Amino acid sequence: MMCAMPGKPSQTAGAQSLPAMAGRFASPLAPKTGLGVLHLFYRVHISADFGVIRTAVEAACKDGCQVVSIAMLGHKADLGFMVLADDMWHLRAFQTRASEAGLELSGSYVSITEVSEYAPGLPEDIKSKRLYPSLPPDGKRAFCFYPMSKRRQPGQNWYTLDYEQRRDLMYAHGATGRKFAGRVLQLVTGSAGVDDFEWGVSLFANRPDDLKDVVYTMRFDEASALYAEFGPFFFGVVADLEEVLSAMPGAMSAQR
Repeated sequence: MMCAMPGKPSQTAGAQSLPAMAGRFASPLAPKTGLGVLHLFYRVHISADFGVIRTAVEAACKDGCQVVSIAMLGHKADLGFMVLADDMWHLRAFQTRASEAGLELSGSYVSITEVSEYAPGLPEDIKSKRLYPSLPPDGKRAFCFYPMSKRRQPGQNWYTLDYEQRRDLMYAHGATGRKFAGRVLQLVTGSAGVDDFEWGVSLFANRPDDLKDVVYTMRFDEASALYAEFGPFFFGVVADLEEVLSAMPGAMSAQR
């Protein structure tokens, strides 16, 4: 299991009291299979407490979470976290701890790792990697996240197709994606009934143009061209926590 390096703990009184939070949740809330996944995107102001951010990540790692830290590009966010846990309470605990740092939440997404219904015959080792991934993948620092759903409009209603049609379209879509093996790692997590879209897509790539190439190429597949609806895209650079924090607003004044 990989987790962002926590760095120095905060010296603030509020941060010192937060690690006890996990003990309040006597009954875990866990998927039957797979992991809960929480994407959080923040705007960082110069008044943000970097020590509290470090403490939040450190506590999540001690709880057994995987925490991927991301320096975001563009106006949507400065700082991103992708957190995976077998107990959704641990995700809630991280969200609460991070909020104590004075960050401005600009986007979030909740989902669960899954194996596609169109791939029932996958070998067990591949199923395990989809349900229980180890993130971030080595060397793949370019990151992209977006949510998506299948269309339900007249003439383009995915859910009126029979299973065999949907399976064949998704198989062809997957074959296109497999052409990018080694360049891009894709993790599709399910969010029907959990968040606004039906899936969340997290992409890790060697270079930023790998992300552009794979998303552009796969949009020509019928499963995407006719039936896919996309939400907002978030792009950033995966790095350890200290490197990410060094790129944040106020970093020079936050060396504490």
